[in-house]
Amino acid sequence: MTDPASAELRDEVRARYAEAARAVVHPRPDLSANCCGSSASDSGCGTGSAALDTAGAFGNLHYPDGETDGLPEEAVVASLGCGNPLAVALLREGERVLDLGSGGGIDVLLSARRVGPTGFAYGVDMTDEMLALARANAAKAGAANVEFRKGDIEALPLPDAAVDVVISNCVINLSTDKPAVLAEMFRVLVPGGRVGIADVVSEDHLSPADRAAAGSYSGCIAGALSRTEYLDGLAAAGFADAAVTFTSEAAPGLHSAVIRAVKPG
Repeated sequence: MTDPASAELRDEVRARYAEAARAVVHPRPDLSANCCGSSASDSGCGTGSAALDTAGAFGNLHYPDGETDGLPEEAVVASLGCGNPLAVALLREGERVLDLGSGGGIDVLLSARRVGPTGFAYGVDMTDEMLALARANAAKAGAANVEFRKGDIEALPLPDAAVDVVISNCVINLSTDKPAVLAEMFRVLVPGGRVGIADVVSEDHLSPADRAAAGSYSGCIAGALSRTEYLDGLAAAGFADAAVTFTSEAAPGLHSAVIRAVKPG
């Protein structure tokens, strides 16, 4: 049975992402967005800006100049992450990639470009509005080697050993069952496969209560794991060579971070 509190948090996250997708399709000048589609007052993940301001939307700041050239504008402005997982994952020609919580599809489309026509990029998202936006963006981009599937990152709609790389951009902190997410990542990876994630991570001295006081769950703060919790969780799932590296401060004691790990071959 689903815990009522967890179900309520999932509904909150789903509603926020749905609103962010609608804001891209039907812009509202009063809506500001940054990390995970939240307002600046609630996340601390950088400076808030209008949802369609491509120069200021939080996620866009993490892509090098020119990297998003040629993508539909709707994919670029729907970027609500906290980093650039592609820079972490070091994708190669012919690889199969899975993006957890793929949103408007920016990281899937960029992955598809990097792995080329012999590779493939999947996106999984639980929000109908984001899936519709991502599929429309893929069609506009003419991307033939992508597929977006509806599902939960705690129960991925892919078979065992289906992909070479798992990426994610500021999404795992939103899950209410992170051990399940890490176990699913391990399951769908081939032996020798790897993880390249951008996420919000707390310093070890912050308790769960401290994180909850710093910001909301749907704002990427309250649900953040500590660095040690992340490392221990990856090890418990079976991963090796795990590393969590802070990249920039999101709020006092909380950071945007890159997470790497490998499934033993």
